[in-house]
Order: sequence, then C-alpha cells, then structure tokens
Amino acid sequence: MAEIDNAGGQPLIDYTGRDYGGILKALREQIPRKLPEWEDFTNEADFGNVMLQLFAHVGDILSYYQDRVANESFLSTATSRHSIIEHLRLIGYRMRTAAPAAAALTVSIPKEAQLPTVPIQIGRGAAFTTKSLENSPSIRFEYTHESALTLVFRPRDPLITDSPRIATIPVEEGRLIANEVLGIADGSPDQRYTLAHRGVILRPSGLQDKAGPDLALNVTQGDTHPVRWTFRESLAFSDPNQRDFTVDVDDKNEATVLFGDGTFGNIPSPGATLTISYRIGGGQAGNVPAGAITDIVNLPALAKLAAKVTNVEAATGGADRESIGHAVKHAPAVFRSLQRAVTTADYEALALTFDGVGKARATATGWNQVTLFIAPSGGGKIRDKVSDTLEFGLKRYLEDKRMLTQVVEIEDVDYVEIFVTAEVGVESYYVPGDVRAAIEREAATLLAFDEVHFGETIYLSRFYDRIQSTPGVLFANITEFHGITQSTVLAEESGRIRLGKNQIPIPPADLSYASGVRVLFVEQTGG
Repeated sequence: MAEIDNAGGQPLIDYTGRDYGGILKALREQIPRKLPEWEDFTNEADFGNVMLQLFAHVGDILSYYQDRVANESFLSTATSRHSIIEHLRLIGYRMRTAAPAAAALTVSIPKEAQLPTVPIQIGRGAAFTTKSLENSPSIRFEYTHESALTLVFRPRDPLITDSPRIATIPVEEGRLIANEVLGIADGSPDQRYTLAHRGVILRPSGLQDKAGPDLALNVTQGDTHPVRWTFRESLAFSDPNQRDFTVDVDDKNEATVLFGDGTFGNIPSPGATLTISYRIGGGQAGNVPAGAITDIVNLPALAKLAAKVTNVEAATGGADRESIGHAVKHAPAVFRSLQRAVTTADYEALALTFDGVGKARATATGWNQVTLFIAPSGGGKIRDKVSDTLEFGLKRYLEDKRMLTQVVEIEDVDYVEIFVTAEVGVESYYVPGDVRAAIEREAATLLAFDEVHFGETIYLSRFYDRIQSTPGVLFANITEFHGITQSTVLAEESGRIRLGKNQIPIPPADLSYASGVRVLFVEQTGG
C-alpha cells in the first residue's frame, strides 16, 4: 500500500505500493491537498469516487505489465516460454522438442502359417499401436528408417515343436507426415513456411543424416528431379550456395521452416515447389510398459499370416518438450562448455540437452575414456534401460564435441528400489482409504524421478515426517526400510541408506508398495 508522508514540508510518495488498493488510497489522500472543496469524498456513490476507482484499476493493470516487462527481461526471472526461447537464442541454445520413446518389437508367426514366396518388407511409416482404452487413446509407434527392413524369421527350434518364428523391428513413437506441400517459393530472402501439424520431433542437425531423418525437405523446380536440402540448427555458418534450412519452434509448439537470405544460406528459386516430410509426437506417454504394443496398423502382409506383435521390454526415452526450469538451469552450463566436451561436467551438460536423456552422470574411467551413466527420460522403473536408438543418437551427438582421442561409452544406471513399510494408526473420523492414498502421494514426492539424483542418501526421518504430517494419521511406526539393487540388499545404517555414485533411488516394482510405501493399518482410535 502506498504511504504518503511529509519530508521537509513536501509530500513523499512510496512508489512501491502499486496495486489497486495502494493506488486508490494514495489518490484519496491527495484530495484534501488538491481539491479542498471536495468534502464528501468518503461517499462511495459520489461520481468522483467512481473515477478514482477507475484510475486505480487502470494503474493496477499498468503496474502489472510494467512488472512483467521487467521480469521477462532477465533469464532468471522470466516466466513466459516465448521470452525464454528468445533469451536462449542469444547464446545459441535451442529448447528441446518432445522426444519419442523407442522400443524393439518382436513379431511372431504361428507354426502353421505358410511364409510368402517373397520377403516381407517393412517400410518407413509402418505402424503399430497400443490398445485404445476408454480414457486413453492408442499410442502409435512407427518404423522410422528410410531403408526398408526385410523381415527374416528365425526357424523353429526342432527340439521345441511349438516354437514360433520370430523377427525384430525397431520402432519409435510418433507419426510420419509425408510429403506435405509447404508452398511455392517466391524467390525472396528469408522465406518462412509454417508446418500444418504441431509437435514436430526435432533433433540436432548432426543426427539428421542418419538412416531415418526426422526432416526431409525437397525443392522441385519444374519437371526436374527433387533436390534434398539439409537441416541446420542455425544458418549463421551457411554459405550463400549451401542448400540449407532451419526450423524454429515457438512457445505454442508450432514449427516454422526458414530459408536463407543469399548471404547466410541459399534462397529457393521462384516457382519451386517445397515439400517436406517430418514426424510429430514424442512425450512421456510413449514410455509404455512391456507387452503394451500389440496391434498392427498398415501391414496387410503380416496380418494375412496372423502375425502377433509385442514389445518384450518397456519403451523408453520418451520425454515431454523441455521445461522452462530445465532450460534455465542447464543452458548456462552448455554455453560455458562452448559445445565442446572436455571435462566430465561438459559431458553431463551436453548429454542433458539431448532428447530422451532424463539424468546423466559422467566419469573418467581411463586416461582417454569417459563413461556416461544415462537414465532415460520418464524413468524411475527398474527396467528403464538405455535403448539402442538412444545410445546411437547420443554417441552421434557427442561425436563432433568430444576431444579427438576420447572414447565415449554409454552405461545403464543402477536403479535401487527403496522398500518402506509403515504401521499407521488412523483417527476414527477419517476414512482409512483416503489416508492411505494421501500417504502414498506424499511418499511419491520423495522418490519421484525428477526429484532424485545420483548417489543420494535416503533418510528414514523424511518418510516419518511425510507420513506423520498427513491429515488423519494418529501415529506411525516404520518397520521396514532398505534398498535392493539387482540381487544386493542395501541395509539402512542409523536411519540412512547410502547409494553409490551411479545409483538412483526408485519406488519398488512390487505393487503392494504403492509409490514406495506399504501402509499397514494397525489401530483405529477416537480423536
């Protein structure tokens, strides 16, 4: 609230009070000084008071926008995604789009099926989905490589008469948008074309020349053969004759294709037809459990054979688009590394900017070897391992950033399941089921993937604190508290479980330990 005091006979206004109430109070305090003839200014029905309230309202709105402008001017205080994108553009940091989950599908053909005379070809865009449920639509996975995959089924084991014939297909979550027409080039510099679909999957330019590029843009002039242009993260280093383009993704997840101006990057010739193929999707929803992908969408050759498909292991690596908090935290470290991996901190900072990486820890395991322990995005389950797709992509991403003699190895994280059993007494006027759910929600925050780190120490006191502070809990006694990694049991020491440098705590896979805590109700008593 604004306060007006006298200092040396002059009114002194506190300009920090800029809300509606403060401005209105300051205006009313000026009435005796400026308009002494207005004596009945306390009457709310007076038209003058209506005007004062209107000015206070407008002043409050202007103050809000002034504060927003000031806050959005700095990376550490900005809250708008648009502002963050523009700030990070100044240091060459691109916020990540959503990353697709990857899985390996096992295709099996029953023993009585007759194989076709020609091999079965799996082309780019071949799709498989999960079952569609009432409250959740099916999730689409596709074969993404440009070169077709020839399915080779392993013969039946003669010692096992009913063994199926099996082949494997690598897939990624998402949908292929093929040959979308961007428009007709007009020959002007800095041409821009917005993609028709939101949610484009955009990976570093160094990975776009792999077998299945996410972006494939062709420029066709008349009846000539289409010319493939190259995606770059920036046109700042493109020569006038280089057929390069880049893509900007805004805060609404809309993607715009940008061409050069003749100085930085070539200009598409007038009248040329611009077509692009790209993939959309990504996100943590793609991290489906084992056995979830069961339906064949557009492969009639497999359907005729009564083929069955499933993912033996869970899909991993799916991540939502980069959050503002993550970008603000990690962008300065990437900028300091100058996109070069020299120290272990550089490797960690760069790995955390790669799509699909949730957590990373780098360690020097030899004079010229660096080992990266990677937890895929959306992790926190004992089966969350680094997929072949994620490992290949991350190594390719680091290829031009590592020192010439350094060898980079990718290893899985050692997940430690934390088992907690608590005996809980509940107040008589609380529903035990509601109390149990509340305890599980509180425990989930202690072991949530985004909240835990490598080499943490898990404290028993934190679980006591969360359980006993839950409404309805009369008392709590924790009878079980230990961690298990593979076949090793980590016993607690004086209320602490110390994890190794490459270990991350997670809730148990055992469903009886919901969110990490098994609750046993041992007593109910009056409050």
